[in-house]
Amino acid sequence: MKVIISAAGTGGHINPGIAIANKIREKEPGSKIIFIGTNRGLENDLVPRAGYELRTIEAYGLKKEFSFANLKHIIQTIRSSKEVKKILDDFKPDLVLGTGGYICGPVISSAISRNIPTVLHESNAYPGKAVKLFAKEVDLVLAGFEEAKTRLIESKKVVVTGTPTKIRKLDIDYSRKKEILREIGVKNDLPIVLVFGGSQGAQTINEAVQDMIIKRLNKDYQIIWAAGQKQYELIKEKFDRENMYINSLTNVRILPYIYNMEEMLNITDLAVCRSGAMTITEIAITAKPAIFIPLPSKSANRQEDNARVLEKIGAAKIILNKDLTGEKLAEEINDIIFKKTELDEMGRLASTIAPKNVEEKIYNEIKQIIGEK
Repeated sequence: MKVIISAAGTGGHINPGIAIANKIREKEPGSKIIFIGTNRGLENDLVPRAGYELRTIEAYGLKKEFSFANLKHIIQTIRSSKEVKKILDDFKPDLVLGTGGYICGPVISSAISRNIPTVLHESNAYPGKAVKLFAKEVDLVLAGFEEAKTRLIESKKVVVTGTPTKIRKLDIDYSRKKEILREIGVKNDLPIVLVFGGSQGAQTINEAVQDMIIKRLNKDYQIIWAAGQKQYELIKEKFDRENMYINSLTNVRILPYIYNMEEMLNITDLAVCRSGAMTITEIAITAKPAIFIPLPSKSANRQEDNARVLEKIGAAKIILNKDLTGEKLAEEINDIIFKKTELDEMGRLASTIAPKNVEEKIYNEIKQIIGEK
């Protein structure tokens, strides 16, 4: 099988694409798979790290307000279709798959114009602009949530598969947990709160957590905090101004990015995070309780919709971005972090929505689409 996957920007778009690619390669080892992205996003790290070739084009997300920079980006994005068509003609894929986001514009439209089978995957409960734009034209839309299907009623075909992820539920014994914590530089005798804001970090969450630490509100539990590549140095500088040094903070370990997220999620006691579709899936798979701080949006509160899926079954708590402060976050953490029975029950409830055999379902649907063409 020859497949092109368009995925760019954040891990929420890129990691599902990699998970699908891995399943195709597992089922058909001779498959040829390439990714199309930009030269700016996290795909430049994650795609080669996963062992796949990345081709880049000049494509940008479109903003509503008028500016010369936005106009320039629109022109560059339109022109990038020519580059995409050349890639399609050279590679001759059996299928082109997009995982949402602006990169789908030139890639999916070019594939449709070449009559190549096209599939979109929508991870969120509320579909994004790119998926809604092309849903009527592509051969298949794969949905992460049942809620998304109800919002894509004009599509040719929608199948709810769940969101693919590399994260799995692991049985980590005590000695391995101790080893992981020792490697990361924290103790093994205090509860662990894992904080992350997505692959790019989340400024509001980072500011709240930093305020907590400066005020020493995390005395009786440990924080492992993925701050984001871009924000790590800014956080370090702020701590320096407080005469608090990032590598010697009590009960805190701050990292730009966590590459062994599968292990970290499996050993943590509580997650504090955004509520992107990928994160929701990973929380459910690893059966972890969570405090979600959904990323707000002017057009649609996709992350809040995602978070409500777990909140309504009692598996998570929500703090809206506008309400988030260091004191509020510390209050919510302290309210549950020492209640093991409650934490375990939240985790169990989260696991009830964990999708099963996601990649297998997606592979089978892809094979069917290719066979129909």
